[in-house]
Amino acid sequence: MVQAIINGKSIQAEYSDGLVILDNEQQLLNILSLNNGKNLHLLYKNHSYYFEVLGFNKETKNFTLGFDGKSFEVGIKDRFDQLLHSMGLDSLKSSKVNELKAPMPGLVLSIKTAVGQSVVKGDPILILEAMKMENVIKSPTDGIIKSINIAEKQAVDKNQILITFE
Repeated sequence: MVQAIINGKSIQAEYSDGLVILDNEQQLLNILSLNNGKNLHLLYKNHSYYFEVLGFNKETKNFTLGFDGKSFEVGIKDRFDQLLHSMGLDSLKSSKVNELKAPMPGLVLSIKTAVGQSVVKGDPILILEAMKMENVIKSPTDGIIKSINIAEKQAVDKNQILITFE
């Protein structure tokens, strides 16, 4: 059993050998990936649909699909995701990150953020020089910078707390 969440509405589906069961009704379902996964062709209830894949988040298993000039958020939860949820363990995979630690000893060359600034996961936070290489240290989470515990031109040790998040 797979759970699909389409724009917030949950649908339970079973899929096997080209057949899908939705609302206790069995139908033929054929999905083809086109243009190296950039488009999907869906054949369902004798109707043909073309979707554009606008985005995919591997961690959350959410797709953004374009159809008929509109975009749709589609999340997929397989039986393992549903089992983790039923056991109350699904929140473990999305634990909140409260601090950024130095991944290696080095010298802080520049700080790219400020206290109170809002950051998104993947935003550059600082440049750390280690073994004569400049490393861009990126935000591990979405959040607001609570404190910056280092200064430019400061030497840091591995696992030293550099930044804390609200």
